[in-house]
Amino acid sequence: MSDFQAKLKAHFAAPLTTALGRKVLWLALITILLDQASKIWILYGLQLPSLQQVKIWPFFSFTMVWNDSVSFGLIGDFAWRRWLLVLFSLGVAVCLLDWLRRTERLVLAIGLALIAGGAIGNAIDRIAYGAVVDFLDFSGLGFKWVFNIADSAINVGVALLFIDVFFLNKEDKKQG
Repeated sequence: MSDFQAKLKAHFAAPLTTALGRKVLWLALITILLDQASKIWILYGLQLPSLQQVKIWPFFSFTMVWNDSVSFGLIGDFAWRRWLLVLFSLGVAVCLLDWLRRTERLVLAIGLALIAGGAIGNAIDRIAYGAVVDFLDFSGLGFKWVFNIADSAINVGVALLFIDVFFLNKEDKKQG
């Protein structure tokens, strides 16, 4: 066994993977599955690309949007954008999942799982379709952006990280 293989094996050994980390890892997988199932239903069941919009309530619609950039179109248009975003999303997800497997704090673990699952869900879209499938439209409430389950998971996950760092993680602050 090479030195790299030994270090890799030691890194993923049971003592470095918490019971909580193993349990909450399932949340990342569930997030990916719910996200992808919803998008398959939107694309092939409801066939939203041909309908463009389906009004559900006065404040909520399914509206078809292909997002080939990132939030608010922050990245310009260039040939490798799609693959750069895929690599970035998957890289972030791998780092978050590695952090998740070692954490012992529940709120932090849930936040990490949701962000990683959402990042992977959107990366799958970019690989499969060349863009992210967005369809949840709450513009009737004044919210002008159309999003999906992966985006929701990422936002909830970020909020949980914020709560963990600024409100729940008092013991680490006292020690430092």
